[in-house]
Amino acid sequence: MSLQGIVHIAQQTIQRFLKPGDIVVDATVGAGYDTLFLAKTVGPKGHVYGFDVQDEALTRATATLTKADLMDRVTLFKSGHETMAAHLPPETHGAIKAFSFNLGFLPASDSPVTTIADTSLAAIETAMELLHRRGIISIAIYGGHPQGKIEQQRLKAWAANVPFDEFRIASYEFTNKSRNQETLLLMERARPKSVPPAKVSAP
Repeated sequence: MSLQGIVHIAQQTIQRFLKPGDIVVDATVGAGYDTLFLAKTVGPKGHVYGFDVQDEALTRATATLTKADLMDRVTLFKSGHETMAAHLPPETHGAIKAFSFNLGFLPASDSPVTTIADTSLAAIETAMELLHRRGIISIAIYGGHPQGKIEQQRLKAWAANVPFDEFRIASYEFTNKSRNQETLLLMERARPKSVPPAKVSAP
């Protein structure tokens, strides 16, 4: 038994929030591995919407999903995740049970394209608006490259200032890892406290 990395923790947590038939978003498709995981989890009656700006990423993801015979439950958009609200069908707004962000760059690629803090923050704030009241937002951040380090610092500082009565945000990382630090942020909407019924005075 050993401590798990952030991807494993993210997937374990997302699975706890999902059931067959749910609608989910992979905000950073990449090679399609998270998309594949989400498609398997929501089952044939669920649906995954995925976003990426790179043709190479979408081509690789499509091949991964086609090989697994799961492409019929996935819709991919060649667009930045900050544009999600404009692309997702209106009926999904407020009904999306999970958003998965795996920030950084496309694995095993020479492309210099990476996610950046400004658009990632815009996308996360959009996800907060579109999330189901009992949904989850998972954000994996990799600080091992220059843009990732900026993203990590910005997102952690932003998360610390989100009102606790609006969202609960947990952070997972190996505290004593000195190089290539990785951070997982997990977000869920704060559930309103139940209000006891008002006492009615006898006439």
